[in-house]
Amino acid sequence: MRVFASSISAAALVFATVLALGQLFGPGLAEGTGGGEKAGVSTPDRAATEHASYVGAETCAACHAEEGRLWEGSHHALAMQHANEATVLGDFADREATHGPSKAKFFRQGERFMVRTDGPDGKDADFEVRFTFGVEPLQQYLVGLPKGRLQALPFAWDSRPEKEGGQRWYYLYPGETILAGDELHWTGLQQNWNYMCADCHSTNLRRNFDPNTRAYSTTYSEINVACESCHGPGSDHVAWARQGKGGGDDPARGLVNLLNERDGVVWALDPATGNSTRSRPREMAREVETCAFCHARRAVLRADADPGAPIGDRHHVMLLEDGLYFPDGQIRDEVYEYGSFIQSRMFAAGVTCSDCHEPHSLKLRAEGNGVCLQCHAAEKFDVATHHHHKEESIGAQCVSCHMPERTYMVVDRRRDHSLRIPRPDLSVALSTPNACTNCHGDKPAQWAAEQVRSWHPDGIEGFQTYAETLAAGSAGAPGSREALLALAADAGTPAIARASALAWLDRIVDGAMLDRVEKLLADPDPLVRRSAVGAYRSVPQQYLEDLLPLLDDPVMDVRLEAARALATFDPSGFDDGVRVKREAGLAEYIAAQRAIADRPEGHHNLAVLFVSLGQTQAAEAELIEALAIDRNFVPSAVTLADIYRATGRDEAAGTLLKALVQRVPDAAAAHHALGLWYVRAGGREDALASLERAAALGSADPNIGYVYAVGLEGAGRRGEAVDQLMQVLSAHPYHRESLYAAALYLRADGRAEEGVKFAERLIELEPSAAFAKDLLRQLSENKSK
Repeated sequence: MRVFASSISAAALVFATVLALGQLFGPGLAEGTGGGEKAGVSTPDRAATEHASYVGAETCAACHAEEGRLWEGSHHALAMQHANEATVLGDFADREATHGPSKAKFFRQGERFMVRTDGPDGKDADFEVRFTFGVEPLQQYLVGLPKGRLQALPFAWDSRPEKEGGQRWYYLYPGETILAGDELHWTGLQQNWNYMCADCHSTNLRRNFDPNTRAYSTTYSEINVACESCHGPGSDHVAWARQGKGGGDDPARGLVNLLNERDGVVWALDPATGNSTRSRPREMAREVETCAFCHARRAVLRADADPGAPIGDRHHVMLLEDGLYFPDGQIRDEVYEYGSFIQSRMFAAGVTCSDCHEPHSLKLRAEGNGVCLQCHAAEKFDVATHHHHKEESIGAQCVSCHMPERTYMVVDRRRDHSLRIPRPDLSVALSTPNACTNCHGDKPAQWAAEQVRSWHPDGIEGFQTYAETLAAGSAGAPGSREALLALAADAGTPAIARASALAWLDRIVDGAMLDRVEKLLADPDPLVRRSAVGAYRSVPQQYLEDLLPLLDDPVMDVRLEAARALATFDPSGFDDGVRVKREAGLAEYIAAQRAIADRPEGHHNLAVLFVSLGQTQAAEAELIEALAIDRNFVPSAVTLADIYRATGRDEAAGTLLKALVQRVPDAAAAHHALGLWYVRAGGREDALASLERAAALGSADPNIGYVYAVGLEGAGRRGEAVDQLMQVLSAHPYHRESLYAAALYLRADGRAEEGVKFAERLIELEPSAAFAKDLLRQLSENKSK
């Protein structure tokens, strides 16, 4: 067994220790770098398909007329179009739309569709609408700006029928005020079509960003999502067909992406269960992952990976993160379908997207419950004894209970594809949504839980059984590490949940735990392997060699994670092969970030890497470039200020941070960094004011509120420090540093009896931590005096 130091110690809680001594405003307490990393992209090797070229949908339809007919008029065919009389659905007859200070007037100039609204400088100007984007239930519009940029307007056309509330202009961000200079303003970074939208609305998209001029010359072979978006460049297939449909010995028929997972497959109904079984196991997920290229919440890894590549060769798929998903895995933010579908029993059973959706028209294979009854017996499931609702009612529809809707972009209702059994009991325990109270909005979750219990007195857990574990892991609750590890190792659980469990581990505390994580480095699923690599962030340097084989992983997403983790690994004790492999991994990671040179995240990721490598000047240059792209990108500004501090330019750090909080007054991390700068500068009152503001804005991050408490104690305001810690612990009851500090301060304040419960909770969280037991002993002694 590998030997570890104690998982947590008094030294690890240095802020609390210093706080007890009243030394917050001493030197060196503001050290640390800014965070906020994302996956990037890389330059791919396309040797296998570089000879194939795109031929266009017309060429495909010449032989595949029925598929072409189905595709015409589909959402894919209408994903993006030139703005003209036939394609524009919105009312441009001098119509005005307003939302707070945002306003727009839509009008015509001859054949051109125009909008008058505030431009990049905040002043009203006339802009031409060049493209339509989407078709229903809303249509957006793209405007051209200098340097090849296309930007999406904040007002969209509600294309639903008038009787459903449609046929109107509306604002996409109700409740928000977005002015020029904000990244969410229609002229800003987050509304840029070239990076944010284009590769999922057009075929063979190439961004073609020039970092020297910061200009785009973006191209595509077809403006919409056409045949080759899914099947890949078709020239070889055309050549194969011209040989007589069978010439040569190519089993793939010249197709880059042969979507044949359903060929010859039948689903056999089991009368005993009413469910069907696939005639043969699904041996791949190529079809699902092809759809996932666009129907997943993800970051781009490479823009030119052909369809058919593993999704991890093109995208970094997001896990079941707080804010994106609810703790049970239900969709929360705009995460699309893939992340929920791969949680489902259907996916595990071998179902693919085209089992339910006709892939060319995108329509369901059958109307209403018919799509589900393809595999589920009507006499068992399409009856009141199963759904407990009136026949033909909304509640009797399979999707109402098993695929509840959530609305995005104000009017766009999308269904959760995890196909789960409703669990209102989890709503009671974890405040997750449930299908029952989605419809019965006047009823509490407890009522729904009791109804379900009356129908199923023996319980009905369902396929997804990880809600409590992930919720406890996210909160850092007692025993959560063991539960997360057990979940991660459970091969019967959806891989995205297992990977999330590993990502939720706060630290690896001993060699036995490390041995268990190491086994998962060889897991069949790349999401699990990626998260297992990430779990090594807390292990001693000498064990990083476990990650070296992952530099040769077949999936790029895993290789990049391994390369990043090995940035601080010293290969000097190994042979030259290890050093070369590590350098190659770092080169691939660097190339990945260079490929998103149009985004501040790429430059920031490089800066963090270069800091790890001790290349401070290179890191500084990348951060400066990140801020040139987006001067309000807080992680880069905070990290640059930290580099200034570390290199003796703390005055420049203060100037940078003061300007940042003026431009981004609601950024907790900016106020936090400025407060720590004031600590170093000796400005106690200014420091406390900034730290207080950070704590108010950053209540989701317990570390920010904890540091403010440290500041209050250091200023001799112990009562307020304790009150601040109570606020932190009310929202984050298992925050180790705050528990330790609360016990210390209460003891110092003569309130040892009150401090005992915090020390006891800390021991419950860290039963092997000797210092916590010493603290409890001291509190008990004080209490008895």
